[in-house]
Amino acid sequence: MKIILVAEYRDGKLLASFNELMDFADKMGGENVMFLVGGDNDLPKYDGKLYLADAGTFGEYSPDVHKQLILDIVEKEQADMVAFCHSSYGWDLAPRVAFALKAAQVSEIVEIVDGVPVVPVCNAKLRRDVQIKTKRSVVTLQAGAFGLPEEPAGTPTIEKVEGDLAGRVQFTGYEQPESGGVDLGKARIVVSAGRGIGKPENVEMIANLAQALGGEYGASRPVVDSEWVEHNRQVGTTGQTVAPKLYVACGISGAIQHLAGMKKSEFIVAVNTDKDAPIGEAADVLVVADLKEFVPLLTEKIQSL
Repeated sequence: MKIILVAEYRDGKLLASFNELMDFADKMGGENVMFLVGGDNDLPKYDGKLYLADAGTFGEYSPDVHKQLILDIVEKEQADMVAFCHSSYGWDLAPRVAFALKAAQVSEIVEIVDGVPVVPVCNAKLRRDVQIKTKRSVVTLQAGAFGLPEEPAGTPTIEKVEGDLAGRVQFTGYEQPESGGVDLGKARIVVSAGRGIGKPENVEMIANLAQALGGEYGASRPVVDSEWVEHNRQVGTTGQTVAPKLYVACGISGAIQHLAGMKKSEFIVAVNTDKDAPIGEAADVLVVADLKEFVPLLTEKIQSL
């Protein structure tokens, strides 16, 4: 199997997610080459062939143009698979490439088991194996599901991509969203509420613990989707990414999407009634208890110090 790994370049910088693509390729086995529309000044640490298209010439994002560049490389390399990160770039470009190749597309892969992609279903409560039946395939990888255990190393063998292509979409730049609410990324301590808190009234106990610890409170996506907590406090791939000194996960099962947003925390404490909850694998300390009893007692103890 040969895989084309599509790295990303945004606002003049290479995105670190290329190492997630490399880990995915390692788990799949076979050969791989990388494709990047970027610049010579910021290249991935990758010990393989890198097809480099100049962002100044082809634009940091031009869907018609980038699609054709990838299709040309697929044909040249006789590749079996094209892998994107499950980002705004991947969301838009992957189905275009899949349609042009008449290939199956598998989105949000979280694991590889015996060479078979695994994807989440039922709001990430279940997982299913996906058997790809087309000759070629296009996949996207859930953010945080893959990643090399150490910083990547190597110097790519660069093959410059040339061409005279024009797209129907003109890239004009990036627009930052309006800032508002709390910036959890700056908090040294974050206490987050998950579905296990049971009801919206119990958010207060999470906020009280966060205040007692001198931190901020956050929430998982199900809590935000239920409108128990405002979106600017959501932790995960569709919320904020945090890396505090202490992260306390209360009633959070540990879906990949949430773990991706907090796994770089220095110390993780999880409170859950399920000793086998996935969050336990990421936690330094797992407290198997009813959070509605444990959290108020812990808060009271901290306040008395």
